[in-house]
Amino acid sequence: MVEEPSLQRFARHLERDLDAVTAGLSQPWNSEVVEGPVNRIKMLERQMVGRAGFELLRKRVLLYS
Repeated sequence: MVEEPSLQRFARHLERDLDAVTAGLSQPWNSEVVEGPVNRIKMLERQMVGRAGFELLRKRVLLYS
């Protein structure tokens, strides 16, 4: 069986961080509470690329909070 080099590399990195992977899969808490707001801010930022600076982004984020 021939394995993909990228799959092998991914598996090696998982093994290096096995404690973090195990903790992430076994802990009862997660980050879903912040995922919605972060996703919304990223969407606003993508919509505004090249249009204006930080001030407009700040106003849009605060307007929809």
